[in-house]
Amino acid sequence: MLMRWFRAFLPREERFFELFAKHSVVCVQGALALQGVLRGGEETPVFCQRVNQLEHEADNVTREVLTAVRRTFITPFDRGDIKNLITSMDDAIDQMQQTAKAVILFEVRTFEPPMREMGTLLVECANLVGQALPLMQSIGQNLAMLTALTEEIGKLEGRIDDLHDIGLKELFLKHRDANTMDFIVGSEIYKHLEKVSDRFDDVANEINSIVIEQV
Repeated sequence: MLMRWFRAFLPREERFFELFAKHSVVCVQGALALQGVLRGGEETPVFCQRVNQLEHEADNVTREVLTAVRRTFITPFDRGDIKNLITSMDDAIDQMQQTAKAVILFEVRTFEPPMREMGTLLVECANLVGQALPLMQSIGQNLAMLTALTEEIGKLEGRIDDLHDIGLKELFLKHRDANTMDFIVGSEIYKHLEKVSDRFDDVANEINSIVIEQV
């Protein structure tokens, strides 16, 4: 009883969920900008720049979360879990930036259909993360929904893996008698896109591990 009374007067940081939401909005915008990159054409560098700018915004939010973790006596869940969650979210948008950097470096302006499809599924992954985070304020009530959302992210990651393999095979067949450099560049883009989906899968795993600890 005394401990509960004592805890009521301790500084409590309620902004974590607000910051998670802020970061996830930036992640969705990043995925949409990446989708813009994959449409190709003259606008490609503009969208690459947008991904870059959004990655910097996401970094700022991540720093805010890590500062709040240090300053807050009572956190909504374990400090290590908060750090792992925001870091995995940040890794997803970092990987989007790596994709955009490769596009700029290799001056790619046309993209294969499986690449564009991967981009569409990555937007879905980002949206699912955005839906899951607010539900973590009441994990017990939202257990079934959180499980369904993280499972869906896992399924999308599997579909993106398949598109990576299909795309790589098509690329090989297209360029095996012609331009080796085009194959190398294309495979690099595929690799980066697959890594973005792996990072979103990491976010889903972090959410799951928090859910398991809290129920």
